Amino acid sequence: MFSLSNKTALVTGGGSGIGRAISTLFAKQGASVYILDLDEKGATQTVEEIKAAGGNAGFISCNVSDQQAVKAAVAQLPSIHILVNNAGVAHVGNAENTAVEDFTRIFEINVKGIYNCLHEVIPVMKQTGGAILNMASIASSVGITDRFAYSMSKGAVVGMTLSTARDFMAAGIRCNCISPARVHTPFVDGFISKNYPGKETEMFEKLSKSQPIGRMGHVDEIAALALYLCSDEASFITGNDYPIDGGFIKLNN
Repeated sequence: MFSLSNKTALVTGGGSGIGRAISTLFAKQGASVYILDLDEKGATQTVEEIKAAGGNAGFISCNVSDQQAVKAAVAQLPSIHILVNNAGVAHVGNAENTAVEDFTRIFEINVKGIYNCLHEVIPVMKQTGGAILNMASIASSVGITDRFAYSMSKGAVVGMTLSTARDFMAAGIRCNCISPARVHTPFVDGFISKNYPGKETEMFEKLSKSQPIGRMGHVDEIAALALYLCSDEASFITGNDYPIDGGFIKLNN
């Protein structure tokens, strides 16, 4: 079950965290994985890890917010059966104190970046059919303090997912999204260090306990759900958003 043999997977932001976990698991299941990322060091490490385990992978340096760069990257691949739109950034701020530059940066990467990948990959994927997975967030479903621009972007991700699933169903393309709660990644550690200097341990515990299950998610747990949704075993599933949140949305009373 869950074999991805003879399939080519394109994963954005595969150089670290959730993207790395997805890339390595997909390769383990037989996919040829190509990582689009600006983090050359991290992406190269992911590729080397995959190859050391006997898998097939490659790295293409690409800024997903640049449509021409995405177009050039996609042109290097003869076929694409799986697209995972994972690249994204976060921001702390509300509608009053979020600067227009930060709002625009979040939009360019988290929203336009996914649009660019969809725009360029779908024409290729229409030749064979395939699966698209977008990375959303629980911030698209619930109000989270000081996440105005980030919540905007992830709400857009869910909307793009539904639209894409509807528009390209007849072409044999499925599209779903995952909405994680907090997942422990190097990104989270950096986020805490930047925004809460001197209070790292305190904030880590606070953020962990904000989820009813009492901890942050693990990247491998997110990757496992991604694998299922991109596999042939999920061929009856499209146009859905899947929270993976330790009970945050429904049980956080």
